[in-house]
Amino acid sequence: MAGDNWDRVPIDAQSIDAPLSSSAIFLVVTVGAGSEALATACAALGGLDDLVKTVGFRDLSGRLSCVAGLGSAFWDRLQPEKRPKDLKPFAPVVGPVHTAPATPGDLLFHIRAERPDMCFEFERLLLDALGDAVTMVDEVSGFRYFDARDLLGFVDGTANPTGLDLPASALVGGEDADFAGGSYVVVQKYLHDLNGWATLPVEQQQAIIGRTKIDNVEIDDDDAPRKSHKSLTTVVDADGVEHDILRDNMPFGQPGRKEFGTYFIGYSRRLWVIDLMLERMYVGDPPGSYDRLLDFSTPLAGTTFFAPSRPVLEAITQGRGK
Repeated sequence: MAGDNWDRVPIDAQSIDAPLSSSAIFLVVTVGAGSEALATACAALGGLDDLVKTVGFRDLSGRLSCVAGLGSAFWDRLQPEKRPKDLKPFAPVVGPVHTAPATPGDLLFHIRAERPDMCFEFERLLLDALGDAVTMVDEVSGFRYFDARDLLGFVDGTANPTGLDLPASALVGGEDADFAGGSYVVVQKYLHDLNGWATLPVEQQQAIIGRTKIDNVEIDDDDAPRKSHKSLTTVVDADGVEHDILRDNMPFGQPGRKEFGTYFIGYSRRLWVIDLMLERMYVGDPPGSYDRLLDFSTPLAGTTFFAPSRPVLEAITQGRGK
């Protein structure tokens, strides 16, 4: 996975590889038309590192971090002549039964910390800085659920790359050297039908997910008549090489409103890997054999961003925030 001269390219990535946190906020906004709104957004982007220090210094053990992602249309407003080669808007994925919708978004802020108050304070100050220049599209507060489980009761993120495989899977390398250290980011917001899910026997739940529920052991379903979620989201190319992504999904919900969900966020060196995962989930492999998890998980949002390295983010926003 560390090929393509990835390890030879000097990079200064954003905090994409920050450890899985106890709390997170996923903030998606659009930036208003006009030079003033653009300048305000760029000033806020340029001040992210200082804002992390300002809030994070109050408790260094809180491990506050923030990754900023830029949508395709917003990138064109900043630097249309030079852009990540695979960056494009999220396209709806239409399957025989379920559809992954596309929703707007110019900027993504993925805020993480071990304390929810640190995420809250960072977002508060960030939105103060952005002011009327942006319009809120979505705001989701996530939490770590017991031993990193989703609200369906299964451990989430087991397949995440570790060690040297992590940056090699999540960060652009020498194949697009001008944007090395950046990452393609896809977010989706899912609501779960927990009552419907609870009616399924555990054995059927496990067959759908592809792992055992209690001890998180992978189930071999190569010979099964219908592939599991685990198998459909495993991407192997024509040369037999498996391509991983970095997931930092978080549960969210409000029991009083009977709202229970998962906010999916995937970081990838190669956008086509996530695109293929979604196609396999919604269309099926073979076509028609879609991911049965979608019968209990309804997608409400889908947006693609690119999280550039720190030097690139500074370069494309510098001077525009004045």
